[in-house]
Amino acid sequence: MSPMKEDYLKIIFELGGTTKKVSNKRISIGLNIAAGSVTEMVNKLVEEGLVSHEPYSGVSLTPAGVKLAEGLVRKHRIWETFLVKELNYDLPDVHNEAEQLEHVTSPRLLNALDDKLGNPTHCPHGGVIPTATGKYSEDSHTLLNDAEDGSTVVVDRFIDNHDLLTYLGDIQLDIGDKLKVIDHAPFEGPMRVINITDNQEISISYKASHYVFVRPVE
Repeated sequence: MSPMKEDYLKIIFELGGTTKKVSNKRISIGLNIAAGSVTEMVNKLVEEGLVSHEPYSGVSLTPAGVKLAEGLVRKHRIWETFLVKELNYDLPDVHNEAEQLEHVTSPRLLNALDDKLGNPTHCPHGGVIPTATGKYSEDSHTLLNDAEDGSTVVVDRFIDNHDLLTYLGDIQLDIGDKLKVIDHAPFEGPMRVINITDNQEISISYKASHYVFVRPVE
């Protein structure tokens, strides 16, 4: 399977495609790829039996697609965790390294890495790590952009993207931060939030707000 197809399966997994339909637009934003290219690749994945597609509703992973995506995500996120915890990589720099390493990782090596790390349940950017038997708790799939004005949410995880992670570091937004949503600017403008963690107002771009997942305050 080509790395591009693998990237599609992983982003559909990240966006909640194991349990719900994911729109082509969200896939397009998540991968930073033109919408026409997404349609073409989705059609190929449908032909291979890895995703199902409903017009105007979106795509979801088939059982075969889920199994394949879980394995890809497990390898990728265990390597990311290793690079950050054991080799002190900066978070924005681990994705490309993990992309290379996951393709040459045997099941034995992967399980050894997992044990060495203490069997982590989540990677450094908050994504769930499936176990060797495919068990995991479902991630939050609510995008920051979908949080209503006036609501308060907690940052749960980020999509694994170098430019995004660099940007979030610049605006000092971290996993676990509590945000009070002020408003969304029209015409795909930025949204304003108050980071309750340090009582600072920050502006988050429209695109970045589609890469950050949140959950309600408990």
